[in-house]
Amino acid sequence: MNKITFVTAVLALTLLMGCSDSGSSNAVDNTAGSTNGTGTADAVTTASIVDNEAAFRHTLSKDGTWIAAALRDLTFTDELVVDGQFVHNGGPARKIALYTQDEDQSITNSFTLTAPRLTVRSENTRLEGGIYIGDVYVEADGFTIISATVRGNIYFANKQYLSTFKLGDQGMVSGSTKIK
Repeated sequence: MNKITFVTAVLALTLLMGCSDSGSSNAVDNTAGSTNGTGTADAVTTASIVDNEAAFRHTLSKDGTWIAAALRDLTFTDELVVDGQFVHNGGPARKIALYTQDEDQSITNSFTLTAPRLTVRSENTRLEGGIYIGDVYVEADGFTIISATVRGNIYFANKQYLSTFKLGDQGMVSGSTKIK
């Protein structure tokens, strides 16, 4: 195993350990899934740790997972869409993790996600860690930014989505936040 493969494997395992169920609100629920209205799980909600654009795009889709965790900077020339409903800790949730962490859940590396547009259609989506460069279009309740920077604008489809927006600890937006 070469050094890059080994380091990537260690980082991936570290991120998974940090997302393991330790009683914290950030624990991954490996048993719950999105439902199709009949109570049948449509998707498993385990973490998807990715190091390439195609895998990251799939992870954000309705066929993806509740958490998309990047292992490097990712750049897209077209729109990214966060879609589908996933369950975590008994409620709807999605997470875009632009960082790796150690066993103490301290951020060890942050990454940049670049796309001209990020459309959020999944309820309670969190952008966490790192930097997103581009505009965000929110079409769901509960969009939150935690320890991350958005270098662009955030547009909300209506007042309801804006009223449920949270700018958490160390979250920053360089542009405007408004209804559009």
